[in-house]
Amino acid sequence: MSNIIILAAIILYLGMVVWIGVICSKKNSDVGDFYLGGRKLGPVVTAMSAEASDMSSYLLMGVPGLAYLTGLADATWTAIGLALGTYLNWLIVAKKIRLYSHGYQAITLPDYFSKRFGDDKHVITLISAALIVIFFIPYTASGFAACGKLFNSLLGFNYHTAMIVSAVVIVLYCTMGGFLAASTSDLVQSIIMTFALAVVVIFGIVQAGGMGAVLDNAKALPGYLDMFHTHIAETNSSGDYGFFKIVSTLAWGLGYFGMPHILLRFMAIEDENKLKISRRIATVWVFISLIVATGIGVIGLTLSKNGIIDTLTGSESETIIVKISHYLSTFNPVAAFIAGIILAGILAATMSTADSQLLAASSAISQNLAVEVLHINMSKKTSMLVARLTVVVISVISIFFALDPTSSVFKIVSFAWAGFGAAFGPVVLCSLFWKRANKYGIVSGMIAGGAMIFIWKFGIAKLGGIFAVYELLPAFIFATVVIIVVSLATGKPSQEVMDKFEEVKNMSK
Repeated sequence: MSNIIILAAIILYLGMVVWIGVICSKKNSDVGDFYLGGRKLGPVVTAMSAEASDMSSYLLMGVPGLAYLTGLADATWTAIGLALGTYLNWLIVAKKIRLYSHGYQAITLPDYFSKRFGDDKHVITLISAALIVIFFIPYTASGFAACGKLFNSLLGFNYHTAMIVSAVVIVLYCTMGGFLAASTSDLVQSIIMTFALAVVVIFGIVQAGGMGAVLDNAKALPGYLDMFHTHIAETNSSGDYGFFKIVSTLAWGLGYFGMPHILLRFMAIEDENKLKISRRIATVWVFISLIVATGIGVIGLTLSKNGIIDTLTGSESETIIVKISHYLSTFNPVAAFIAGIILAGILAATMSTADSQLLAASSAISQNLAVEVLHINMSKKTSMLVARLTVVVISVISIFFALDPTSSVFKIVSFAWAGFGAAFGPVVLCSLFWKRANKYGIVSGMIAGGAMIFIWKFGIAKLGGIFAVYELLPAFIFATVVIIVVSLATGKPSQEVMDKFEEVKNMSK
């Protein structure tokens, strides 16, 4: 009976987001509306949409799972890095990219890069669009995988069937309502995610026997509550969490400067003067959410030690909230419905990111590659059709990447996050703050950043020691150096490019 009630709550939620898609579809008259919502987002929607699309399934699955297995150090330093990155991104990037993208009449990130650096041959557009597709496909796949894990671990549904059904729902409201539907549903989803975190942490503490019991259990585990050591569950011992590891983990925050789906929210806000409100809302929500998500992992381990829920190993640890919710559902019908809402929160975390990623990847293909690079002329109606079909095609490809049910959501997200952060982060910062950067430096930096992610992760990092750092940090530094060196070595941008930059810069004052 409890499973039926849970399923009813989840179906109610899925029906709501599809309904949002239907309503928003009536407000899309062209691809500018489809991809940027006509630049009409208010401050609250901008803040919560950006953070809901940022805090993907790793907030409710990855972070608690990491804390469950290894203790505070890894999850907490990651949370600190993300909170700092969120604040700085809103502080130094949000307003400028809103004004600059408007000044250059750009509706996508590749389009902005191309116009900002005077790339008439659209080489920057081609490379940046290709990188968006390369890194967004596994990122979107991680979201689909999270949905499959949710229904499989809770209700025993076939992983692949559950994953595909979830993907279909996401595609439905994305293809109908576009950016406006994604942003509006993200606001609703952030509320559900907040509710899920609050209920799980309170219920978990009560069932564990109080906060004292949770802390006593954690203290008994070597390195579990230590910010400079990590717990090794297999040997019940602790391992060092040194300076280089801390710096590496804090580097998660650098990724924000290059996230297309977050930057698009900045580009879409209606009034840039209200960004201070958005920044405060976003930073506070991210900080509190990450602390609570880490706490859930610690509480969950106590519940496992007490025999209330199963002991989880490996990627299974990412289902800790699912296990707690299932236990809650056994109490009574009301508790089962609340459990269903919590599980809808996991879907919300996943869907709020997947929808944004799909739209960003779709714009890279249908707008940047088809229209700007290949110069295919399309009517408004045809452009909208191509945009929607592209969402479907990318989703199908992502489903194939998510076929392995044992894959770690956290690991997939961390790799894609690093890819965007290194390939686009330095480019975004240079485009806003360094007039001297030229198209040759930008192209070289993009390629260098994207390539170094693969080289470092699958090559250099295997040397161990100080080289075993999160690939985003060395790749971000390398890409920045390449942009500076190549730009200085290849001469100043044309006078036209520099004059346009000054013109847009003055417009933003």
